[in-house]
Amino acid sequence: MNYATIKPVDIANGPGVRVSLFVSGCTHHCKGCFNAQAWDFHYGEPFTEEIWEQIFSYLDHDYMEGITLLGGEPMEPENQEGLLPFVKELKKRFPDKSIWCFSGYDFEKDILGRMMKESRITRELVPLFDVMVDGKFEEEKKNLSLKFRGSENQRILDVKRSLNEGKAVWAEQYREKNKSLDGM
Repeated sequence: MNYATIKPVDIANGPGVRVSLFVSGCTHHCKGCFNAQAWDFHYGEPFTEEIWEQIFSYLDHDYMEGITLLGGEPMEPENQEGLLPFVKELKKRFPDKSIWCFSGYDFEKDILGRMMKESRITRELVPLFDVMVDGKFEEEKKNLSLKFRGSENQRILDVKRSLNEGKAVWAEQYREKNKSLDGM
């Protein structure tokens, strides 16, 4: 797996101060994507254990809330394979740091409906996430006033509750602000 960039201090892609890891490779090719160069799976640099250690050093501060995985597309099968050992080690070292994942895949249809059934890696990886922002970026639904989302169709999901209930469940702290948009 390759990564496109790492932001060691980010306040735009989740709550608090976070590290953001942008992986390379995405098959969605959303019109108006802000990171189209990361569609190429070969873009950027290899995601090595030395890079893991660099990220862990960024996270090793009390003020760091957690990490956000973006792309590209973290939930592409080849990226899941590269992320699983990293995320397992991250959880071991930093059990109280939150893990957010942005994915263009639909949580019910793609992740629960297909990936979790077909892939052991997905079954291991997804429960390690705290929050998932799901859904493709849709340029015609772009809304710059949305917090942590690019378009109105995207949802901010509580992964643990969603897995327990077998359906997408909004992260409550974001649901109130987005009541008119969530359709749930």
